[in-house]
Amino acid sequence: MAYSIQDIALALGAEAAGATGLVVDGAAEPGTAGPSDLALAMSPAYAAHLSKGKAKAAVVWPGCDWRSYGLEAAIFAPRARLAMSRLTQMLDRPWDIDDGVHPSAVIEGAELGDNVAVGPFAVIGKGAKIGAGTRIASHVYIAPGVVIGPDSVILNGARIMRRVKIGARAIINPNAVIGADGFSFVMAEESNVERTRSTLGAAELSAPSDPTQYRIHSLGGVIIGDDVEVGSGSTIDAGTIRPTRVGKGCKMDNGCQVGHNVVLGEHCLMAAQSAIAGSTVIGNRVVLAGQSGIADNLKIGDDVVIAAGTKVLSNVAAGKVMMGYPAVQMTQQVEMYKALRRLPRVLRELAGRQNLVSKSDQSD
Repeated sequence: MAYSIQDIALALGAEAAGATGLVVDGAAEPGTAGPSDLALAMSPAYAAHLSKGKAKAAVVWPGCDWRSYGLEAAIFAPRARLAMSRLTQMLDRPWDIDDGVHPSAVIEGAELGDNVAVGPFAVIGKGAKIGAGTRIASHVYIAPGVVIGPDSVILNGARIMRRVKIGARAIINPNAVIGADGFSFVMAEESNVERTRSTLGAAELSAPSDPTQYRIHSLGGVIIGDDVEVGSGSTIDAGTIRPTRVGKGCKMDNGCQVGHNVVLGEHCLMAAQSAIAGSTVIGNRVVLAGQSGIADNLKIGDDVVIAAGTKVLSNVAAGKVMMGYPAVQMTQQVEMYKALRRLPRVLRELAGRQNLVSKSDQSD
């Protein structure tokens, strides 16, 4: 679909200049943009590539001398990534899910709201309730009794298991699994893991008389708030007795794991391969960067940022930025890293001084 520069500027809440009636039908990087593309040159670092492309209009930074780059029109974006969010939403096409219910879909007495779309080979169990305007792609499984709010999108191969409630406008990406049983087992006698935890590793470990791991079933399900997005291949396990909870506005990347009984606050971000172990409580607006992990039964305060690769093994107060393994405040971790980098030189200097002392002793 084509839009004028003026239309795009209005959608972005930005100012436009030049030939604002110019029409574009796509967006591209400056060096590869064609005449009908809107080039994205939102910082001076990208401006040099404008001459390599053929764009007539671009999104540029405030104060840019856009005419000097041969452009006919420009949109000024004070906050580049926010402009990118609004622009990509504007230019994206709707989900590739046909209207109506495909003949191959299996719907066993479920309640579908108005304008619900169901793709090929999807299965919706008995008693499930699907909100109006929700779109369900091919090969999706929705268990009996599941509740999904209006205007949600459940994409190919996702599995929504029993005792799950999902709010409005959710996006569940391909092959995500919500509501599978949590990883919870117990032995007939105190296990080595329990002994290690209670003594912080001081106890001697031994083989149990009965090594059987008895499964603890998950009866609590999952409750997910409005406007939540779950990435491809991500998993949210059901709670044991009470539900696992994900607050409104949370966004999960691909390959994330939320363990059983976790309470995840509102508007949290989880980047790829981040994980939260069972029964941990996470505050609001917490950010977990890629491959970070939080141990079980912890409390993480509001507005905490966990840096990439960080492993959190203890409670974290609100507003802290944590880094490292085990996690410490980022400022402390940076100082520790600097000290570690200096350590070889310090050891060489120390060895040299020891040699001087030794030679001095010999001369005496």
